[in-house]
Parts: sequence; structure tokens; C-alpha cells
Amino acid sequence: MTFSINRRAFLASGAGALAVGMLNPRIALAQDVRLRLLWWGSQARSERTDKVVGLFKKAHPEIEVDGESAGWDNYWSRLATQTSGGNAPDVMQMDYRYIFEYARRDVLLPLDKYMKDGTLDVSDFSKDSVAGGQVNGKTYGISLGANSVAMMINKAAWQEAGMDMPQPGQTWEEFGDQCEKLTNTTKRSRFYGCADQGGLEPAFETWLRQRGKQLYDADGKLGFDGKDAGEWFAFWVDMRKRGACVPADVQSLDQLTIETSPLSQGRAGACFAHSNQLVGYQAINKDPLTMGPYPVKSGESHPGQYRKPSMLFSIAGDTANPEAAAKFVSFFVNDPDAARVLDVERGVPESSKMRAVLKKEAKEADRIQIEYIGSLGEKFVGPLPPPPPKGAGEIQLMIKRKNEEVGFDTASPEDAGAAFVSDAQAILERS
Repeated sequence: MTFSINRRAFLASGAGALAVGMLNPRIALAQDVRLRLLWWGSQARSERTDKVVGLFKKAHPEIEVDGESAGWDNYWSRLATQTSGGNAPDVMQMDYRYIFEYARRDVLLPLDKYMKDGTLDVSDFSKDSVAGGQVNGKTYGISLGANSVAMMINKAAWQEAGMDMPQPGQTWEEFGDQCEKLTNTTKRSRFYGCADQGGLEPAFETWLRQRGKQLYDADGKLGFDGKDAGEWFAFWVDMRKRGACVPADVQSLDQLTIETSPLSQGRAGACFAHSNQLVGYQAINKDPLTMGPYPVKSGESHPGQYRKPSMLFSIAGDTANPEAAAKFVSFFVNDPDAARVLDVERGVPESSKMRAVLKKEAKEADRIQIEYIGSLGEKFVGPLPPPPPKGAGEIQLMIKRKNEEVGFDTASPEDAGAAFVSDAQAILERS
């Protein structure tokens, strides 16, 4: 997987290369150890990541790091192609929903050895934050921050309309009415109360959990049926009909990235995302943003949200440089200067020392995120769900397609719900 053209050149050139190495062994070693790093995210995340890579290379000149990034939609197909082709990146950004699938396929390296000998320092992480990267008792990922799902809110758009912003504890029905009113009140052109989030799996999962159900059960089977999915799609049909959310043609342009979100495109007053994304959203939105929890089910409701690793770093199981990769991950989550650069863009740091560093210098968007994570009580937050089964990543992307079919009137909510369940079960059986 990992290769070094320079190493082969050195071996081929014999004594002359050896002489160069003896004159400057650091150069020889730097050319010998090279890591590939792959992550998903916005341009703001890429800029922060590049800066931390630069800091790491100054601290470890013997290790070269080559980075590349992709949007969420393209990231998983790229990673799947690279891993199946034996060309996995040494260090890869990993999501909680995918880590079980990749670990079970032996794509990832168990990290416990490097945690035990201190190469990868997680000494001031909580047990829960470490457990978020474990599969079957082994650690395959290191959390880069804590987060939860959240509603991103354009403060200026609601204030201009003379309306209160969505509030914690609001029901889905109340949220829909409020979004419809913003659409009808705002003076902004082709502007709607909310993005159409019917194709967003974390939103659907929250909806299910509030109803006492779940996306997957402990056996890796679907925890809902076609009726549940149909009701979810129907809610967004009603939102579109009322103009409470953006129409299907606008939503279809969203590629599940911060940049393409209807909120960032100036078309919606709110959207659903993850709390760590506030920094990225604010970086490209001129209007001030804030965030709050998802709406809740009217009547008896269970906590729908949960705290989880915003994302993790995992190491390829066949990396040629596991120790160097572990050093990089440890630097990323423990170095104070790296923490200042990364801020809370990937989530609130799991390291208590790094949180202390950031609290001293918190900016507005950072403060909002830290306070939001701390404010989520038992009404909103329940336990982590069971680990998703193989094929969950494919299912996560499929719900977006089904919602688009409903949005463009090629399928009814009921038919789309039934088809979603049928197709999802087929994926799970195949996987």
C-alpha cells in the first residue's frame, strides 16, 4: 500500500546512495517514511488539516505526510476503491457508522498496542470516548471530537422576518409551521424556512429513536418498517407542499457538503447537520449562525439524539509504517498548537487538556458548539445505538435517492418507504 520511490532509487544506486545517507541521515530517513492521509470535509477543514500536517512535519522531519480530501458523497466510494485495490491511505478519517464495517473486513489496524506503549496517547480521554472507536473489544479509531446532530440556524434570516428562531423542545409539527411562516414572511428571494432533510439518514434515525425505534437493532437488522419510512417521507412531502422547505430541484443540488447545503446557498433559514460543522458553515456564510437540537415528537417522546465521535482517525491494517501513523494521530489529538488550529471544527476535543487550551481562546462559533454539547440533557440525548452492520454505508446514501424520488413525484411516500426497507434488507443480506 505504502511505497517509496526514493527507497528503491537508493537501493538501486548502491554505494553512492549510502554515502548520501551517511552525510545526512535525516534526509535519508525523511525520504524513507511517507504517509498518505485521506479525509472528507469542507475547504475550511482542509486548510486546518494542512496546517496541522505542517506542524507535525516540523516536529517529525523524518516523516513525510501527503494529504488528500473529498466531499462526503465521494469520500466513501474513493475509500472503498482504494482499500479494495490494496492502496488504502495510511491514515483515514472514519465515521462511527462505517468503522464497524471496515474493521470487520480487516481493513483497519488495531491500535491498542500503540495506546499501551504511549505512541498513541489517549491518557486523558474518557472511557466512553475511547469506546466509541472500538469494535469487538479492540480499538480501531481515535475520536477527533465529540458531537451530536444539530439544527444550523441563520439568525439574521429569522430576525429580519421578525420571528423567533426555532427553540429547543419544539415539536416537528411546530417546526414545520414556523418554517412555513418564515417562507411567507421573508423578503429574501426564493428563500425557504428549512432545507428538505428527508434524505438525511441521521435526521431519520433521530425521528425513529424519538418513537422508541432504531435504525438497526443489536443483531444488525432494521429496527423499523416500511410504514415508519413512509411516514418520514410523507412529513417532507407536506413540508414541500406548504413551502416550508426548499423544493426538490433546489434540494437535489445538495451533495451532502457544507458548501452545497441550501443554507450555505442562501436558500434556507435552517438545515440539519452535526454540531462540529458549525465552524465550517460559519466560515462560508456571511450571516451569523447558531444552532439548537432537532425538533421532538409531540406527546410521549424518547430521546432521539446521542453524543458520538464526530469522526475518527483510523490506520490502514496493511500500512508499512504503523508507528509513524500512530505518532501522527497522537500529535493530531494532543498537540496544543494543533488544537488551536483545528479548534472545534471536527468536534469538541476528547482530550481534557486540549479542551482547556481552547476554552481560553474560544471564538463565538466555538463557544456555541462547546455550550451546545454541554446543554444536551436527558430530554434530547439517549445512549449510543448498536453498531451498524455491514452495508450500512450504502443504505445511508440510498435514503437520499428515495427522498428525491418522492420529491420529484416518481414515487409516493408509501411506495418509497416500502422500497427503502426492501432494498435495505437486500443490502444487509448481501453484505
